[in-house]
Amino acid sequence: MRSIWTGSISFGLINIPIKMFSAVQESSLDMDMLDEKDHSNIKFKRINEKTGKEVTFANIVKGYKIDDKYVIVEDEDFEAADAIKTKTIDIQSFALQKEIESIYYEQPYFLEPDKGASNAYGLLRDALESTGKVGVTSFVLRNKESLAILRPYKNVILLNRIRFEQEIRDTSELKVPAASKKKTKEMDMAHKLIDQLTEKFDISAYKDEYTAKLLKIIQNKAKGKKQTKAPKLEVVHKQGDDLLGMLKASLEKKKSS
Repeated sequence: MRSIWTGSISFGLINIPIKMFSAVQESSLDMDMLDEKDHSNIKFKRINEKTGKEVTFANIVKGYKIDDKYVIVEDEDFEAADAIKTKTIDIQSFALQKEIESIYYEQPYFLEPDKGASNAYGLLRDALESTGKVGVTSFVLRNKESLAILRPYKNVILLNRIRFEQEIRDTSELKVPAASKKKTKEMDMAHKLIDQLTEKFDISAYKDEYTAKLLKIIQNKAKGKKQTKAPKLEVVHKQGDDLLGMLKASLEKKKSS
């Protein structure tokens, strides 16, 4: 793996030099965009809107528009905005992980101790493990400030970027039914179905089956084989649908399988 960021974790008066690595990789197929007529690759170019000429990446700068004019923002400007946060993951507080709603979670990263930092790194990792808490921090990555938590994952300190509160949309505009604690036959049956399907969570039991099936279809298509039609899904789409009957059938189906 290649590191994407280097800096240090600030923990009280302790600074722990670290390297950051992406913790995830895409499992989807890498598709190319083609021209429908002759299946030629589609290429994207960076074009100057005035001259119509292509601009090389080395000659591209970033700008912020103020009163119809652009102010050019250079590398030193980004760092000057907060030089500490561009190089430091400063733990501002500690909290229980269960207090952080899942909607806030974004990208995870692995942190590795840099030279001479193994002892301090291990101390922080093991302290988080034994207390059951996470470190809440903010830092700057790719010219964007990110809120994050630090927590142990196996033998590694995992940094998980989380969203700021203002990034979460308000739900008031959504048309959803009001919450109800009323006991009904349907609710009782739903509880039974949930109990019947409840098991200890094992992430290794879940695979990206869609991508594997899609690849199989592509391979068959390359051999000239025709594809079977997708099955028709039955959905609950109106108020009068027999939910109780569907729930009973679901329970019976699970028992017989």
